[in-house]
Amino acid sequence: MCGRYALNVQAKILEEQFRAICRVELGPRYNVAPSQPVAIVRDTPTEREVRLVRWGLVPSWAKDIKVGYRMINARSETAGTNGAFKHALRRRRCLVPVSGFYEWKKLEPEKARGKKLPHYIRVAGAEVFALAGLWEHWQDPAGNELESCTILTCAPNELMADLHDRMPVIVGPGDYDRWLDPSAQDPANIADLLRPFPADRMEAWPVGQAVGNVRNDGPGLVEPVAGPGGQGGLFNPD
Repeated sequence: MCGRYALNVQAKILEEQFRAICRVELGPRYNVAPSQPVAIVRDTPTEREVRLVRWGLVPSWAKDIKVGYRMINARSETAGTNGAFKHALRRRRCLVPVSGFYEWKKLEPEKARGKKLPHYIRVAGAEVFALAGLWEHWQDPAGNELESCTILTCAPNELMADLHDRMPVIVGPGDYDRWLDPSAQDPANIADLLRPFPADRMEAWPVGQAVGNVRNDGPGLVEPVAGPGGQGGLFNPD
């Protein structure tokens, strides 16, 4: 799954990277968590925009927004048939820009001491990259409106398999237009994008336990720390 990430670039970088108009104020964030406002990139009938929506998709038919806590991720293999996601997969795809994301690795019992080791993962050399997302619009009986999103996941590549059995779907810059195109409503036309990103283009390293507390933020959260046995620094499947 993907349950925590960082985005620490200026709005102008997002505008350049995604050829979008940024209509929100953004500051550096190193511990973005579910239920918080998050930046997404989406196409509208007139422009491509960066907007803030709630992380945790709330389907239009939901009776309560609390359902979003269970929908921070959507399995790409079943999103096209899942009642909560299938309409958004056809008509409301988005990109979730990130600088990197976190995953917690289960340790061997003799090393775990009841803890998992968090890792920071990113596309090597990329200041920002994009995760495949879906967004949705919800309205309660009183007319209060909410826009929300989820992040699609897929099977892990070789790097991620050492950390978790799922990974977020990463969309390369050359596929932004195709993923965001609202006229491409047949899921078969974008199914090839829902695949693991090449492991040799990614890197990861262990970070401190502070990232586990959503109240913590700051660049220190992504700094490498020594892992079990004193190992630290970058690693990849090679």
